[in-house]
Amino acid sequence: MEYLGQCAVDSILLGGLYTLMVIGLSLSFGITRVINFAHGEAIMLGAYGAYWAMTLWNVDPLIAMPVLMLLGGIAGYVLFRILFTRILSAPAANQILLTFGLGLILQNVALTLWSGDQRSANPAYVFSSFQLGDSTVAVGRLIGCAIAVLLVGGLFVWLKHAEAGRASRALAENGEAAVLMGINVNQMYAIAFGISTALGVATGTIMSSLSAVTPFMGFNMLVKSFAIIVLGGLGNVMGSVAGAFLLAFAETAVSYYVPNGDGWAEAVAFAVLFFVLILRPRGIAGQAVME
Repeated sequence: MEYLGQCAVDSILLGGLYTLMVIGLSLSFGITRVINFAHGEAIMLGAYGAYWAMTLWNVDPLIAMPVLMLLGGIAGYVLFRILFTRILSAPAANQILLTFGLGLILQNVALTLWSGDQRSANPAYVFSSFQLGDSTVAVGRLIGCAIAVLLVGGLFVWLKHAEAGRASRALAENGEAAVLMGINVNQMYAIAFGISTALGVATGTIMSSLSAVTPFMGFNMLVKSFAIIVLGGLGNVMGSVAGAFLLAFAETAVSYYVPNGDGWAEAVAFAVLFFVLILRPRGIAGQAVME
């Protein structure tokens, strides 16, 4: 098939970014069982943080990323301790309304402060590319994918080897047993939520130079994130990684091989969400637990 190599390259690079986009949301739900509908706004605020760092202080978005992630992690931790601990035992509808309302507030605050104009952080390397066989590799997307892989790899190392990471896995697998082992549940919940927010901010930082930055960009990211975690299995981190690459390949293939595919590609996430919920509601992994 024509353009098959280019399609594969673009799919892999996009899959890396999608993995970072969704991994924090999957981690948070797997541990706290709270579905965070404001995760898209964390991505949006990360993108604006990178844009303003570039515009006001000429700081490259990737250099600003550690500081933005730290601020996002602290904000997520504090928000969870103040707001979300009050709804842990509440019905799911209450949790959804709180996170959805928080997302709307953040979206409208951004709209009031910065208007709805499209912006973008454009360091010079974003416009560079090189040939890999018959395929063209965009340097900006390659760097973004590489950073995403490093951050996701670091998360897996933390989950497997750090004491807090192992405690998080224990909470995800059996909350009652974790409490009996002396794990501070609310503390670990807040840490997991803070890490989730920091990873969302990192996604926005990368996306600030690859797509338009607007107050509404978070919604599109949120829909794709939910399509991925439903595809991979709610709370299943490894399933979310697989789902991220499957969605990336599906979107890229539609873009390349379907007439007017660029417009249809944005609808792929909705189609995936629709069909998975009907045909396999527990995702491709067939379970809804943390691995």
